[in-house]
Amino acid sequence: MNMYREVRDKLGLTRDQASELLETIEPSKLERIESEKQLPSPEDVMIMADKYGEPNIRNYYCANQCPMGQRYVPRIKFIDLEKTVLKLIASLNSMHAKQEKLIEIAEDGKISDDEMMDFIGIQKDLEKVSLAVSAMEVWTEKMMSSGIIDMEKYKELLNK
Repeated sequence: MNMYREVRDKLGLTRDQASELLETIEPSKLERIESEKQLPSPEDVMIMADKYGEPNIRNYYCANQCPMGQRYVPRIKFIDLEKTVLKLIASLNSMHAKQEKLIEIAEDGKISDDEMMDFIGIQKDLEKVSLAVSAMEVWTEKMMSSGIIDMEKYKELLNK
């Protein structure tokens, strides 16, 4: 099933109710998006993510439907905080163990043939760190949109 439809159904909204909530997306356009006859615009995605309280909609769009994002944005699955933190720590620990090797590789500004496999392994570990950080960001946005984290207080402290 289409991600946008899944989220709307999970919220228990009819298409008309969702359109009213979304304010700028007519029911007919929402039907075309949900039936995959039309891709949503980035603005539509932002509105749906914000109004539905589902930040993972943005990641879904970028990773699956945006031509540039399909190449550069990994798909993030929403998981609970404990699993997110454990993945982040595991990926950071893995990188910590490899930092000396990365320094050796970078020392001369070139990657030799015998360094290539180590470099590729380090790149894969960095991708895991990046995914874990992104998962933490999605989790935080979800908690703010649901009111579990005070968004105003969070933003105030973030900007200090």
